[in-house]
Amino acid sequence: MDILSIILIIAGLCLFETITSIDNAIINAEVLSTMSQRARQWFLVYGLIFAVFVVRGVLPWLIVWMATPSLGPVGALTATFSSDPRVLAAIEESAPMLLMGGGTFLIFLFFHWLFLEEKNFGLRGEKFIATKGVWFFAIVAIILAALVWFALGRNPMMAFGAVVGSTAFFIVHGFRQNAEEHEKKMITGNMSDISKIFYLEVIDATFSIDGVLGAFAFTLAVPLILIGNGVGAFVVREITVRNVDNIQKYRFLKNGAMYSIFCLGIIMVMDSFGIGIPAWVSPIITFGVVGFFLFKSMREMNPPVPA
Repeated sequence: MDILSIILIIAGLCLFETITSIDNAIINAEVLSTMSQRARQWFLVYGLIFAVFVVRGVLPWLIVWMATPSLGPVGALTATFSSDPRVLAAIEESAPMLLMGGGTFLIFLFFHWLFLEEKNFGLRGEKFIATKGVWFFAIVAIILAALVWFALGRNPMMAFGAVVGSTAFFIVHGFRQNAEEHEKKMITGNMSDISKIFYLEVIDATFSIDGVLGAFAFTLAVPLILIGNGVGAFVVREITVRNVDNIQKYRFLKNGAMYSIFCLGIIMVMDSFGIGIPAWVSPIITFGVVGFFLFKSMREMNPPVPA
């Protein structure tokens, strides 16, 4: 892997982590406004260490290790930089299952947003789809059935990966809904600052799963994921403290995040079936999609003056 590819991958990971965590930054800012200055500093400093090294560092490492237990803990961390043929063979064998699971999760996440979540309508057709929310469950069920059917003909473990990805989506979605309910209690209730910090970390962990799984569309190299997602987590913390109100003015950034998630999910599924996608495609698509919706947001904020 050349230095240019590494830089492009890290930049793409950083951008992807940042845009997928905007909602998290908004929640953090709302809750932090109800906490003491000392508690805010504790969360922003020590909470960042936990978010980067525990959640965004340990989670991708655990995923690779669980997908390829024969590598061991150290081998899972360094596998993609190893020249050992046995290590490369183990990664090649387990990658389709990992990519299929992550891709399924991201595709489900996109369709949940498209059909069921509140949004600013950025593209034609989104408003109509939002009125057909009941179809979400039919759509994802059909997608899962199709993925399992085609995967069974290639590798039964890929089919299992698709099922794991769908299961993970509904589990994470349940935790996220519960966390959002606790957010209201944290803002309006009488919870202690320690309890608020604990719940903020739980919310951060649930929101970070999107970024961690999406990171495998960029690379299987855990050290690069740690660097890219870690820098992105730091940017999110800075947004939380300084610029959350400004970020909210860009109405379609969330749209950019979700369409990026959809594209990365498709790339992961294609990769799992052996359709070789160059490493530069994922970051370029991410920058392109986010750039389009950023431009669209800026145009709405500053509409052109008619001649």
